[in-house]
Amino acid sequence: MSNILLVGNGAREHAIAETILRSKQNPGLFAFMKANNPGIASLSHKTIQGSYSDLAAITGFAQLHKIDFAVIGPEDPLNNGIVDALTTIGIPAVGPTKSLARLETSKSFTRNLVSKYNIPGNPQFKVFTAIDGVEAFLKKLESIVLKPDGLTGGKGVLVQGDHFATKDEALKLCQQILKDSSSVIVEEKFDGEEFSLQCLCDGKTVVGTPLVQDHKRRFDGDRGPNTGGMGSYSLANHSLPFLKPRDVEQGLEITRQVAAALLKETGSPYKGVMYGGFIATKNGVKLLEYNARFGDPEAMNILPLLKTDFVEICRHIIAGTLDQLKIEFEPKATVCKYVVPKGYGLPTDHPDVTSSKAKIEVGDVGKARLYYSSVDKKEDGLYLSSSRAIGIVGIADTLEEARKIAEEGVKAVKGPVAYREDIGTNALIQKRIEHMKMIRK
Repeated sequence: MSNILLVGNGAREHAIAETILRSKQNPGLFAFMKANNPGIASLSHKTIQGSYSDLAAITGFAQLHKIDFAVIGPEDPLNNGIVDALTTIGIPAVGPTKSLARLETSKSFTRNLVSKYNIPGNPQFKVFTAIDGVEAFLKKLESIVLKPDGLTGGKGVLVQGDHFATKDEALKLCQQILKDSSSVIVEEKFDGEEFSLQCLCDGKTVVGTPLVQDHKRRFDGDRGPNTGGMGSYSLANHSLPFLKPRDVEQGLEITRQVAAALLKETGSPYKGVMYGGFIATKNGVKLLEYNARFGDPEAMNILPLLKTDFVEICRHIIAGTLDQLKIEFEPKATVCKYVVPKGYGLPTDHPDVTSSKAKIEVGDVGKARLYYSSVDKKEDGLYLSSSRAIGIVGIADTLEEARKIAEEGVKAVKGPVAYREDIGTNALIQKRIEHMKMIRK
């Protein structure tokens, strides 16, 4: 029996925990969490709570329980160097070292890497550590995206038309970003449709998983502020309805080239998940950003469909032998809907913001799967936090069936909560298809 350490406490990690325990190898699961996720706790042999910056606590817990290998869920412990710390005591991990995690933790590192190795997909961009030269570069771009360098929890990107209107406003925002961040990346804005391609990587071999489309906006119809992700869907054919086969291949090829570039640049193989956020445009597929771990919610779309033993996959990633394993997924459609506090993403003075500390009741979700995220389990029940609470996933042969299952499941959560009704609907998907048709003309 393998003893496996899971670091993380979100819905993504709940899905990872479930996938680990489906293994025929009968693994023992040990979880290090910064908050008590009741779903992960119920699946684990032993859990402990602590800070993701307390590397000594994590490595001590791993040594105590004779851990064979670790799976790192979120970006924070990767940024803190947990893989390096575990490697020092002889425990391998599925997750990149601190240096390789710069793929996510430093947007300037990734843009410069893609540029240096002539990999396709980059926008016109420039990295600024001071305000000098920003105004001149802004004038060269038709439409603009601003990114602080570093981790922003999926909410730091500022897009012209959504967050600001003019180049003067963009300049002021750059000044503001440079007060809080070491640098700002100014990029051209692409017109197209976004998709998530999560790949498994052992340093040499890159294996794609079913494509997913995430929905960042808080409200139906893609309105309201950006969030960590309100939900996502995937199709039974593992592609997306607005993409062509060449789009998928371009995304995969970019990731293969980035994996090879990381090895050349750092001398170390990238072992873990390379999750590319891509956008299909009239000029082919472009790279928006990379994450150094599974997506949340996207992990909940693909991991329940995984037919291959996940513990076996982890062992091959660590050994650098992923090319020797056939990785398969069920041909099913999925819809994930996040249940969030009513005040999630709203201004701090909004009356609904008080919902973030409320108690909730979770009834029977029927055929849906339930993954706990930022909830607080107390003696008298389950409480919301200020973040996303529960991921509800429908899985079926068709997208419409999957959406109905997810919709029924969401209704089982009672309390001051909200969710997006339109994720997985024909109307929203048709809008995406028409958008891409217009662009490709």
